[in-house]
Amino acid sequence: MRRTFKWRAATAALVILAGAGALTACGDDSSGGSGGGEAKEVKLGFFPNITHATALVGVQQGIFAKNLGPGVKLTTASFNAGPAAVEALFAKGVDATFIGPNPAINAWAKSKGQAIKIISGAASGGVSLIVKPEITSVEDLRGKKIATPQLGNTQDVAVRYYLKSKGLTANKDGSGDVKIVPQENSQTIDTFKQGAIDGAWVPEPFASRLILEGKGKRLINEKDLWPGGKFVITHLIVSTEFAKKNPGLVKKLVQGTVEATDFINNDQAAAKKAVNDQLAKLSGKPIDEKILDAAFKEITFTTDPVASSLTAGAQHAQEIGLLEPVDLKGIYDLTILNDILKAAGKAQVNAR
Repeated sequence: MRRTFKWRAATAALVILAGAGALTACGDDSSGGSGGGEAKEVKLGFFPNITHATALVGVQQGIFAKNLGPGVKLTTASFNAGPAAVEALFAKGVDATFIGPNPAINAWAKSKGQAIKIISGAASGGVSLIVKPEITSVEDLRGKKIATPQLGNTQDVAVRYYLKSKGLTANKDGSGDVKIVPQENSQTIDTFKQGAIDGAWVPEPFASRLILEGKGKRLINEKDLWPGGKFVITHLIVSTEFAKKNPGLVKKLVQGTVEATDFINNDQAAAKKAVNDQLAKLSGKPIDEKILDAAFKEITFTTDPVASSLTAGAQHAQEIGLLEPVDLKGIYDLTILNDILKAAGKAQVNAR
């Protein structure tokens, strides 16, 4: 079953999840279905983006359903961008969701560290600024309109911070040297073709679509702005309330994430097909194979959350006025993930 949520910003103010607590209490239940007294349904969110291929593969291949067991119903919801996913999580529309770093930071800050935990990485890279061919430099962006998926989402923060670092203003009210236009990614393809915007800072596959369908060009590949070319674009967060009540299910979600990541990295051809099949279910049509291939080349699929980039992203959001200073200590709980990785003989990850 799939549900697509369109939440208004007011929703987030209605419910702030309580019940902070470590996720390390997860048991060793490996039987089918949930552990004793645990929920019989898990509501999982993700985006219809290639940067969320871990979720797309995990759902399409039945990896999450297999790990949860026959006694647990998996319900999924797709979102255009992170703020909407966070609103859904606050309102208990989802229990866990794949999401970008900045909305996760905002959820942590808004709930004073009570609402969520980051429990696994999913992807690094896969974001670019695509512009009209006549734009050849950052200075050429002056007076132009650049789209992002949503105000305050990861790409929105990234482009505003980047422009500020280059001496250009991009204010929340739309004023400044560069006008930022938050809009749904699917809409961005059309507005770019129509000339209503001059570029977009977007995740895959939308970056590759703007190049191959919209005849745009890549001005900035975001991975070039990060040490080693690594930065978190997608990770998995869970409601701490849900995790406290359902530790066994959380463990199974993380196990599914690890298996889906392995599936992608061990058989990319099969992974591309699985992603395209799932995207076709969500949008009604598959992605052109050239776009799919181009998008996959830009992304590294990994359970490492690249924690250092989360900290830097929070600093960036503060510098552009989209986030108050926040202490991120405790936002990660990677104990379950590392237990699974260790048992599989894989390198463990850290929260720094």
